[in-house]
Amino acid sequence: MYILKAEHSFDSAHFLSGYKGKCANIHGHRWRVQIEVQSETLVNGGQLDGMVIDFGDLKRDVKDMVDFYDHSLIIQEGTMRKETLNCIIEDGFKLIEVKFRPTAENFAAFFFNYMKEKGYNVKRATVYETPTNSAIYEQSEVK
Repeated sequence: MYILKAEHSFDSAHFLSGYKGKCANIHGHRWRVQIEVQSETLVNGGQLDGMVIDFGDLKRDVKDMVDFYDHSLIIQEGTMRKETLNCIIEDGFKLIEVKFRPTAENFAAFFFNYMKEKGYNVKRATVYETPTNSAIYEQSEVK
């Protein structure tokens, strides 16, 4: 099995609505995202001879994916009052609402599925919210 890994990072803030603890407050992370793709075989012939895929494509797609979230406030839909949302937006801040609670675990699954939808044979997605703490998402094999 061949495995390629591309990594990129972004800075953003979030909070965990309904959480009892420090993470209920708005706080920031330097998120690090690693996407691993896999293949049993290498391309035979042509420009990609001896490769799984073009690393340049993988790196670009990972970077584009995470750059969208860079320097933003990421919140779960429905967890902030409309008046607060409007003030943040009117003041020109970058706000991104997601359909899930913005945890490392949920981001790992989200990024996994995003890259899979782009056509990659994704093995695993790892999301670090600190230099030493990460969440990994892999799909289990269907039996």
